[in-house]
Amino acid sequence: MLSRILLTGAFWLGVAARGAAGPPASDFEKAVGLYDARKYSAAERVFEQFDARQPGNPEVEFRLGSIALWFDDETRGREYLERAVRAKPNDARYEDALGNAYGLMAQKAPFFSKFGWAKKCLAAYSHAAEIEPDNPDCHWSLLSFYMQAPRIVGGGLDKARAEAAVIRRLNDTEGRIAWVTVDLAQKKFDEAFQVFDDVLRVSPDDFLALYQVGRCAAVSGAQLARGRAALERCLGLPPPAGPDRPTYSNVHYRLGNILEKMGEPAAAQAEYAAFRAADPDLRPDKDALKN
Repeated sequence: MLSRILLTGAFWLGVAARGAAGPPASDFEKAVGLYDARKYSAAERVFEQFDARQPGNPEVEFRLGSIALWFDDETRGREYLERAVRAKPNDARYEDALGNAYGLMAQKAPFFSKFGWAKKCLAAYSHAAEIEPDNPDCHWSLLSFYMQAPRIVGGGLDKARAEAAVIRRLNDTEGRIAWVTVDLAQKKFDEAFQVFDDVLRVSPDDFLALYQVGRCAAVSGAQLARGRAALERCLGLPPPAGPDRPTYSNVHYRLGNILEKMGEPAAAQAEYAAFRAADPDLRPDKDALKN
């Protein structure tokens, strides 16, 4: 739980609204559309207007709390999310997001307080998975916790790999990404590169598979030319639809990583400028686990 990059990578905020009540449907859908598109600054302004008119709506508080965490305001995020969970104690999304808040608290707390927040984080993630055991997002949160938490509070790569197996059973594509994630953490770089090879043999222009090859190169420093070519190919393909899928901004960021490692700083800076221009709210540290 002490590494910012992997823990905050668990904060995947692009979940679709289910059963929202309160604000006018059209306005709420517009706000959720901004949120799902990861335009968090714009979404926050609209949700704050809703909250001012109708305070205490748990769906709005869930969104505002998640956005606060995205921008590293753990105290405000926790307060929103604790209220949302009190209002709807059996909503897996709310519990999972509250676990994110406790995780960020664990990162920033004084040393002797970290373990208490980490245990609360694990409890919230575990409760979310109990509520919706077939929801891959809940198991991703557990995977991220187990990868980073010390064993004294329940962490361990063996547990992370078990969660990757659960995710693979629930969704083949998500499971492949989970295996890549654990392989990279264990520095099993050859195995990580191979996870999507069979997909690319059948579908050589699969955006997600190409992106994961580029991600492996960017993280490991291995097969840099292959990773660069894969990401450059992504820029000529339509990105996959849906929340938590890599966008062109993610591609530009990972290309920047690779070009830095290849000793091309000017080209790397151009890629970083491209990702910032395309998505000013993108936080690479928040997307690092999957993307």
